Amino acid sequence: MCGVAGLLRIDSRQSDPIPPDLLKAMANTMAHRGPDGSGVWVDGEARVGMSHRRLAIIDLAESANQPMHDASGELTIVYNGEIYNHAQLREQLTELGHTRWLTDHSDTEVLLTAYREWGVECLDRLRGIFAFGLWDSRRKQLFLARDRIGVKPLYYSVNGSTFSFASEIKAIHAASGVRPRINLAGLRQYLGFMATTGPETIFDGIYKLQPGHWMTVAQDGTQKIHRYWDVLDQASHITDTPEQVAERLITELRESVSLRQVSDRPVGIFLSGGIDSSVNAALFSESASGSVKTFSIGYAGPDQAYQNETDLAKEFADQIGAENQRSMLTRQDLQDVALKLAWHQDEPNGDPVCVPIHYVSKLARENDVVVCQVGEGSDELFHGYDSWAKYRKYQSIADSVPRFILQAMSRLTGIAGLDPTRSDMISRSAQGHPIFMAGALGLTDPQINSLLSPEAQRELGGISSYDAVAPYRQHFESSAWDKSNFAWMTYMDLMFRLPELLLMRVDKMSMATSVEARVPFLDHEFVTLAMSMTASTRLLDGSAKGILKKAADGLVPDSILYRKKQGFGLPMDDWLPGIIDDIGREAIESMFKNTDLFDSGAMNQLLSPSEPAKNRWILLNLAFWWSQYRPTT
Repeated sequence: MCGVAGLLRIDSRQSDPIPPDLLKAMANTMAHRGPDGSGVWVDGEARVGMSHRRLAIIDLAESANQPMHDASGELTIVYNGEIYNHAQLREQLTELGHTRWLTDHSDTEVLLTAYREWGVECLDRLRGIFAFGLWDSRRKQLFLARDRIGVKPLYYSVNGSTFSFASEIKAIHAASGVRPRINLAGLRQYLGFMATTGPETIFDGIYKLQPGHWMTVAQDGTQKIHRYWDVLDQASHITDTPEQVAERLITELRESVSLRQVSDRPVGIFLSGGIDSSVNAALFSESASGSVKTFSIGYAGPDQAYQNETDLAKEFADQIGAENQRSMLTRQDLQDVALKLAWHQDEPNGDPVCVPIHYVSKLARENDVVVCQVGEGSDELFHGYDSWAKYRKYQSIADSVPRFILQAMSRLTGIAGLDPTRSDMISRSAQGHPIFMAGALGLTDPQINSLLSPEAQRELGGISSYDAVAPYRQHFESSAWDKSNFAWMTYMDLMFRLPELLLMRVDKMSMATSVEARVPFLDHEFVTLAMSMTASTRLLDGSAKGILKKAADGLVPDSILYRKKQGFGLPMDDWLPGIIDDIGREAIESMFKNTDLFDSGAMNQLLSPSEPAKNRWILLNLAFWWSQYRPTT
C-alpha cells in the first residue's frame, strides 16, 4: 500500500524536463502512505516522471521498490494496492514464457508483466485493490487504472502543459504550485451527500478516476477514459434455493477473507462487535497461522450504548481465541485531531466515523499491525441500514399516489411545516425521481439553497442534488436485470456512496497512520454474487441481512446475529457543542472572512443546537477543511 504520483509533459512546445525534486516533493506530501521507502524516476526524452512512497507489505526486499521497470525496461509503474491472486497470475505468466522475473514474489512485477502479456485486459484478471500509473514507452502513453469498487483513490489534473496524477490531491497541489481554487459544483455535492461525487472533486480542475475505469494519456495530451467493469454487466438472476445461496455466499466470503490474509507483515481485524466484523473475524481465525489480533474503539463517559459495543467485541474475540485491544475515546480526542483529519481527507468527508477509524488504525499500528480487514460493504449489499426500510416504505406509498397529488403536496410542504427530509422526499416524488438517492444524505436542496449566497447560486445555475444521481439512474434503468427499488438502493450506494464517502474515509484515515485496510465484503466476485440475488433472498424471512445471517449460522452466536444494529457512530450530540465553542467558531469565522459563498444567517441556523448533529458536523468539518487548504473562490 503506497502513495503514487506522476507528471507528463503534453505540449511539444514545452521542452523543460520533469524536475526530479518536484516529483519527490509530490511523493513527500504522502509520506504517511509509505514510510518504508521512496523512489523517483524520470525519462528525460519522453518528458515523463513518476514517484512513489512505499508501505512494504508483499515482498519486502529492495528489489520490489518502486518506480519499477519490467525486465525489458519498456514499462515503468507506480502502484498502490494489493493483487491478492498475484501468485496464481505469476504461475500463469511463467507458463506463457515470462521467466525473467526480477523479484521473488512482488505483486507489482506481476502487474507489469500481466500488462505486457494482456494489455488493458489484464485488469479483468486482477483480484484485488489498486490504483496505478504505468508508462508504456512503446506506445508513448500513460496508462492509469483504478480497482472495480474504488477502494483505492486516484486523482488527475492538467495544468498548462503538464498532466499530473496522484493518490492524494495534496500531491497535485504540490506539483502545480498554484493556490487551489474551489469547484462550486463539488462544494454543492459535499453539502448534499457529505462527499463530492466522481468524477468531480471539490477543487477546480482536479478530477477522480472513477471506480472500474481506466484512462490513457498520449504524449500530445489526448485522453481516453473507459469503464471496464460495472456490477450490472456481471450480475444475473440466481434461482437457487436459500440454502444453496447461503452456502455459495459463505464459500465466496471465506475465500475473500483468506485472500486478504496474503501479506508478509501481520494482518489484523477491526472488530466492532456487530455482524459484519464478527463474521469477518470468525472466518479469518479459521485459517490464521498464528494469534489473531483484533482492535476496537469505544467511548469514555456517560454514553453506555457505545461502551457496550466494545464489551461485545471483547467477548467475541475471547470466543474465537483472538487478542483484543481497545481504545476509549473522549471529546478531547476528537478536538485534538479534527484539523489534522481535515487535512488528510483532501476534500471534506462529512462522516464523523472518520474519527474512530483514525484511532482504531492508530491502535493497530501501535501494536505493530500494518494491515487490517474491515467490514465495509455488507450493509449496502444486504440491507443493513434501518433507514432503508423507511425509504422502501416511502417509495411504495409514493408509487401509489397520482403524480398531480404529489405535486400539490410538494407545493404545500412549506406551509404544512414538514421537516426538511420528508419535504425533500415529496419533492423528488413529485418530479418523478426515486426517493432514495444515497444511504447517507447531508443537507436538503432547500437548505443548500438558503446556505449558499445569491452569487454562488447564480454561478451554479440551478442544479440540484439529483443531477449528480441522474447518470446512475439512467444506467440502472437500461442495464439492471432487477429493477426493483431494493436493487436500485443497493446499486446506488455501491457505485456512489461507498467509493466517495465510506471507502475514502477508510483509505484516508487508515493511511494517515500508515495502515492498509482490506475489504472482504467488497471483493468483486462476492459483490457480483450478492447483486445476483433477489431482494427476497437477501432479506430472507423479511430480516435485514437475512441471507448473511443464515450463511453465518454456527460461525457467530445468535446474540450477535440477531441483535439490533448499533452502528459505528460517535456521540456527536454530546460532543459537538464543546467542539464548536472551543475550536469551531474560529474556523467558521475564518471561512466567512475569506469567502462570500455563504449566507451567515442560514449558516448560524444550521449550526444551532436545534439542528441535527449531522448537519452541524457537515458544516464544521467543511470549516476545518477550509482552514487547512484555503482555496480561492
